[in-house]
Amino acid sequence: MLEGLLGSGFSLHGTWPMRTEQPGGLREAGRNSLASSIVLACRRRPEEAPLATRREFVNALKGEIPSALRNLQRGNIAPVDLAQASIGPGMAVFSRYSKVVEADGTAMRVRTALALINQTVDEVLAEQEGEFDADTRWIVAWFDQYGMNEGPFGVAETLSKAKNTAVAGLQDAGILIAKAGKVRLLRREELNGDWDPTAAYRLTVWEVAQQLIRALEKDGEAGAGALLRKVGARGETARDLAYRLYTVCERKKWSQEALAYNSLVIAWPEIVRLARSERPREEQIGLDV
Repeated sequence: MLEGLLGSGFSLHGTWPMRTEQPGGLREAGRNSLASSIVLACRRRPEEAPLATRREFVNALKGEIPSALRNLQRGNIAPVDLAQASIGPGMAVFSRYSKVVEADGTAMRVRTALALINQTVDEVLAEQEGEFDADTRWIVAWFDQYGMNEGPFGVAETLSKAKNTAVAGLQDAGILIAKAGKVRLLRREELNGDWDPTAAYRLTVWEVAQQLIRALEKDGEAGAGALLRKVGARGETARDLAYRLYTVCERKKWSQEALAYNSLVIAWPEIVRLARSERPREEQIGLDV
């Protein structure tokens, strides 16, 4: 479809994720079906559109994709839809040129452009880890390698030095278990059921995200909203982490785990609404001011 649009002289100027899909169906059956339809906004490409080299195209992607991706996340686009929705900003860059020229002088194909767009999106999501605490950055790297399975203690210790944290501290915080030369992240159902973020020994964005998902699964959006009131601004960072973890799960084909992170983002607007609506009146007045 994209080849046909560009070949007909159109350029892409934006993508609009539309909530057109009915609730239930495949998503409730545990499938990662799209939550939205992605509408492409196109215009005629000017006849005087310039040429670009592959390097110029890649540099333009790196300059424009980060802000476009952040706008999509602010709009609460579901993680399952993020890759499709990100095609628009990337193809807007590609299609502004009459042609993107490869090193051998041939025209870049749309398939190659899409691969470069997806690569840039992955890089941007990885760069967002800078918002996370050191413990969470360690956990993301470990999760990417081992998921919720056991891994060698030596690897965990080496990685902890690179991330400026310590395996012993993470174990003391109740996030992982280390014994017999093996390390494993605790699953959500193994985490402290009476967790209080205001009294947590070592508060991490990872545990905030996992506890929010646990509350959502156990007590619905109201339960997650009540917990969000306690974690405050870390909740938004936890939502950003859900996007990152979803991309890991999708790449590893961990569909059930991916569904948990996707569900948190989809429910986020209602979770936030409930968290704010149940604040004490004096807090609401302070927020309004």
